[in-house]
Amino acid sequence: MNEQLLVFAVLVVTTGLLIWGRIRSDLVAIGMLLVLMLTGILTPAEALSGFSNSVVIMMIGLFVVGAGIFRTGLAAKASRFLLRWTGSGETRLLFIVMLATTALGTFLSNTGTVAVLMPVVVSMAMAAGISPARLLMPMAFASSFGGILTLIGTPPNLVISETLTDFGYPELSLFSFTPIGIIVCLAGFLFLLAFGKRLLPKTAPEQNGGNEGRRPQELALDYQLANRLYRVEVTERSPLLNRPLGDRIIPDHYDVLVLEIRRKSSSKNPFFKTLSHEWAGPDTVIQKNDVLYLQGAFDQVKRLANELHLRLLDHLVAEQVSTFNLEKLVSPDIGIAEVLLTPQSSLINRPIKECQFREKYRLNILGIYRKGEYILTNLKDQVIRFGDALLVQGAWEDIARLAKETTDVVVVGQPLEAADQLPLDKKAPLAAGILLFMLVMLTLEVVPAVVAVMIAAVLMVLCGCLRSMEEAYRNISWESIVLIGGMIPLSTALEKTGAAQAVSEAMLASLGSWGPMALLAGMYLLVSIVTLFISNTATAVLFAPIAATTALAMNLSPYPFLFAVAIAASMAFATPVATPTNMLVMPAGGYRFVDFVKVGLPLQLFVGVVVVLALPLIFPFSQ
Repeated sequence: MNEQLLVFAVLVVTTGLLIWGRIRSDLVAIGMLLVLMLTGILTPAEALSGFSNSVVIMMIGLFVVGAGIFRTGLAAKASRFLLRWTGSGETRLLFIVMLATTALGTFLSNTGTVAVLMPVVVSMAMAAGISPARLLMPMAFASSFGGILTLIGTPPNLVISETLTDFGYPELSLFSFTPIGIIVCLAGFLFLLAFGKRLLPKTAPEQNGGNEGRRPQELALDYQLANRLYRVEVTERSPLLNRPLGDRIIPDHYDVLVLEIRRKSSSKNPFFKTLSHEWAGPDTVIQKNDVLYLQGAFDQVKRLANELHLRLLDHLVAEQVSTFNLEKLVSPDIGIAEVLLTPQSSLINRPIKECQFREKYRLNILGIYRKGEYILTNLKDQVIRFGDALLVQGAWEDIARLAKETTDVVVVGQPLEAADQLPLDKKAPLAAGILLFMLVMLTLEVVPAVVAVMIAAVLMVLCGCLRSMEEAYRNISWESIVLIGGMIPLSTALEKTGAAQAVSEAMLASLGSWGPMALLAGMYLLVSIVTLFISNTATAVLFAPIAATTALAMNLSPYPFLFAVAIAASMAFATPVATPTNMLVMPAGGYRFVDFVKVGLPLQLFVGVVVVLALPLIFPFSQ
């Protein structure tokens, strides 16, 4: 008895601290584990078992898969497609997101559904100009709606089917849940569309500081680089053929800067890039069919192309060229950044052509920002002054190195972090293939779900959809992982001490005399509360036999009570730790614990009322 009281106390204190929100949630979970171990309720092996739980491992893999979907631009492409179909209105977006999530969650696990759609939904929100927090929580809830539409949608459905066979009833069919599932979906959709916009957070908290510097897209727009960017292809008649750029044929005779060279790779392997990006250094030897990216005025580029027998690939006037894609200037390998001069800089009062900036730092100077004006022409003759901001271009690694190795300039922002934000567009088909492969494995159950997810995560790294394992690690929300891994053993403590069963039996005994409807409502309410703190599967396993035994003891059909157990176990919205899907969207949406209480608690109560009223109509109490 003392152990039961202690577990209840730990549960109450833990819940209170999570709702308070002043202490990190992962620290709360670790503290709870320490208390359960020090009091002897759990052994160290039991307390740490959550971190080897398949759900936790699967969540790690899903974070990596989601990062690969984001990094390759696949999420952005999918979001643009959906936005063209739905428009950018928040209500329509919310409806489409919930509908797609519900449909996918009908046959896939809730966690897998949310992991697949989360990067797409975030991209849709950003493209539509709304906070991802307005869509991610409803998406997590909608995955639970989809789970109760079919027998295989969620584990509690299978648990009550097995319980029915144990008590001598026929097992449920694939679509036994569909009638009540449709009612639940309609109720949930109605609530979220009618009240969700009022209850959901308006904006997500800022994740970054205010001194990161402007993004490459913003720099390119401010300096109007797209208006001065052109491509020429080297022909076999060109005098540039087989000569290094250091010969200075171009800079000495034309006011044009060679930014980079792109040439086709000799590799025939379709899994590797077929186009290489090379920094245009003085030792770069120009080859036939090379594409040179030039910055300068259109008339200068056109004169250069005619005189040096280069084929001009962009025949538009400068105003039309502004529609060029940023990819022509910035890629995951090559980027742009703004640098500021230090007071002691050796570059001050020297013309750019004498600074040998390219030779020293392997970077091009594309423009100067001086007293509110952008200087983009005759750069080689411009004298650098203190207070100037220089726009430089080159390999991201060289830009990062410039920030560390010189006292002449200060690089604004974090170059390597900016590079990580650029999509690896050429890898998008690979990411789509890996995602489809994972979905097929999850659907056909050829391997356990956690194995399918980890295979997909490893493939995302090996195939270059993520730059490295370091990038994969950076995209894992470790606070969420520690929190869910720390909370899972609480279910062990509740079951081990008999605390959960003691409460359930006492409540059921007190409600039995009030009639079947009161008993059904009490059962649903009790399961709804317990499932907020232990897994829905464990809750269903715990309460299914109790529900069936109680119904039969009162000469009632077990069907409405068992369905109440399965649905209540899955409709857990009021806390972020109630389901892995809530935990998945918590960091991406910037949610606090109280946000789930504010939106999820009334939704959970509303759905509960609807289910309790509807179940006897579909599954009568009479045997």
